[in-house]
Amino acid sequence: MKKINELNLDKKKLPTKVIQFGEGNFLRAFIDWQIQQMNNQQLFNGGITIVQPIEKGMIDYLETQDNLYTVTLEGLLDGKKIQSDEVITSINNTINPYAKFSEYLELAEEDTIEVIFSNTTEAGITFDETDKKDAAPAKSYPGKLTQLLYRRFELGKAGFHIIPCELINYNGKKLKEIILKYADLWELGTGFKEWIEKENYFYGTLVDRIVPGFPHENKEKVFERIGYEDNMLVKAEAFLLFVIEGNSKLAEVLPFKEAGLNVIITDDMQPYRERKVRLLNGPHTTMTPLGLLAGIDTVGSVMNDEDFGQFIQDEMTKEISPIIDLPKDELASYCEAIKERFENPFVHHELQSIALNSISKYKTRLLPGVIQSLNETNKVPRRMVAALAALLVIYGNYEEITVQPVDGEETIAKFKTLKASNDYVHAVLSDQELWGEDLTQYPELETEVKDDVAFILAQGARKLVQTINKNS
Repeated sequence: MKKINELNLDKKKLPTKVIQFGEGNFLRAFIDWQIQQMNNQQLFNGGITIVQPIEKGMIDYLETQDNLYTVTLEGLLDGKKIQSDEVITSINNTINPYAKFSEYLELAEEDTIEVIFSNTTEAGITFDETDKKDAAPAKSYPGKLTQLLYRRFELGKAGFHIIPCELINYNGKKLKEIILKYADLWELGTGFKEWIEKENYFYGTLVDRIVPGFPHENKEKVFERIGYEDNMLVKAEAFLLFVIEGNSKLAEVLPFKEAGLNVIITDDMQPYRERKVRLLNGPHTTMTPLGLLAGIDTVGSVMNDEDFGQFIQDEMTKEISPIIDLPKDELASYCEAIKERFENPFVHHELQSIALNSISKYKTRLLPGVIQSLNETNKVPRRMVAALAALLVIYGNYEEITVQPVDGEETIAKFKTLKASNDYVHAVLSDQELWGEDLTQYPELETEVKDDVAFILAQGARKLVQTINKNS
């Protein structure tokens, strides 16, 4: 069978207009796919340079395929069945800054580049005071970006439209704040800080598309259908929503709407964000640790499971929706739409792929709702808290638990230290570095988490889910 780079494709060399930090499944099926649609219609006519944000990544695999890969869309959209396969040809080149740092900095010289996208997970937009200006490269993503921006400033060139896609609130504002902190830490001068403020635009975003990734379970059938071998193929649902908070100048640079893409540029994205993060990402973060502990491997299997399907549905309708300040009929409709997306029979969305950096995801997606419920109703949201207990079981490295955490080395090491304390759950919940506050100030929360951890270890995650279904 032919490989994808052996196809006779008419790949035009386009001027590089985009730098993209991240080569993972999501960006390739979300941002790169959208750029491909604009290029198909000759509305953008720009290529992408992908920068690998961590030392161990996947750009080598892309390079072996001449930076070609397929996006397969499967699912229901407006009641219609969608299945399509499209080769993405918009990636010009890739750079690993750990191996080619000088080549990375040379991107600052390219006048055609106008936009920077990123998705380095929720844990990626962080400030590391140990980062060094002369490191090759800096450890954090904002540190690497500051290095590039400073070189751009030194060259006297125009700034960028900087569009982070990490799922944290006010992601553009947060990224800008961290870059300015690096400017102070590294003594880059007031001129550079003024250039950041005046010449660069930082946008807040909300991204929404379920991307299961590579079809490990039936790749041979997929290759047979498309007629070639593609080891970087990405499966995604047909639905897409991209909400960008910022000025109208962006619409001139990136003609999403002209290309017919479901992109909203607004001056207030918070209502869209709260609805999506809490009702779509929140249940994902709940079902992942509990499902993995129960031996369930996909989102679809969770929703089709008699116990877990009810559990997730009840979490959305009984725990999350009541504390969102939006019209109830709108929330009910959105819950049904999400349920349909979770149950999409065409998408094999592995829980293991959602598990990356689960602690930071829990802090962003579920913890605000837990605290809001405790403060407003004096009740423990049992399902959201059961997810926290399941995470503590997984990260606790108990001998009888085979599920392993998927997280950064620092987080794994922290939990190893916390596990050695006399009271593991108390030590975790009181760690303000993990959660942003001391969660033991909510004694009913601590009690429930301790009870659930003990329950899971004694009787398993499924039995806990069954008990919660029966009693609440």
